[in-house]
Amino acid sequence: MTVINPLKKIMFERKSVRKYNSNAVISRETIMQLLEDATSSPSSSNMQPWRFIVIDDKDIQKNINFFSFNQEQIETASAIIAIIGDTEMYLNADEIYAKNVELGYMPEAVASNLAQNSKEMYSASSKEALQNIVHFDAGLISMQIMLLAKEMGYDTVAMGGFDKLKFAEYMQLPSNEIPILLLAIGEAAAPAYGSSRMPIERLVRFNK
Repeated sequence: MTVINPLKKIMFERKSVRKYNSNAVISRETIMQLLEDATSSPSSSNMQPWRFIVIDDKDIQKNINFFSFNQEQIETASAIIAIIGDTEMYLNADEIYAKNVELGYMPEAVASNLAQNSKEMYSASSKEALQNIVHFDAGLISMQIMLLAKEMGYDTVAMGGFDKLKFAEYMQLPSNEIPILLLAIGEAAAPAYGSSRMPIERLVRFNK
């Protein structure tokens, strides 16, 4: 008897859904739990640079679609989760590492040293380097959100195709917060298309 790995099953069942039941509602409590669970994702120096704007107001969903290439799912999904990257995430280093001490994860001296190193390193980094870091970390947590949503019975689609400058202006984001991804979440109204993958032999090299 073949045993199906639950995680593998969710991975293969997750598809990019673009047709949603516009009447389906996902409670804010459910979305908060989803995002809290997703923050188990790794991040550079554990700085957790991700921030989220949950857009469940239909008027706002419609408004952001004006600069998001009129994608149907933006207006019909139960919510849009905007994944934001905070390039000043290192300002939370003391709080983050103090919590590690409180939870017994590391001695205070180690935590203090790691926090100081993080503040010095990231504060001296270029804007481009910081943007690269938050984009990378946003990718990690976005995948976790999509898989956790599928486990909850919801579908998603990730969208990088939107005018980020106009979005930032409309949402009145501070200069240290940059929009990275819009993630539609909801109840599928039609099955997603399947998608092929290239042969693994074309994608993998060993040692060089």
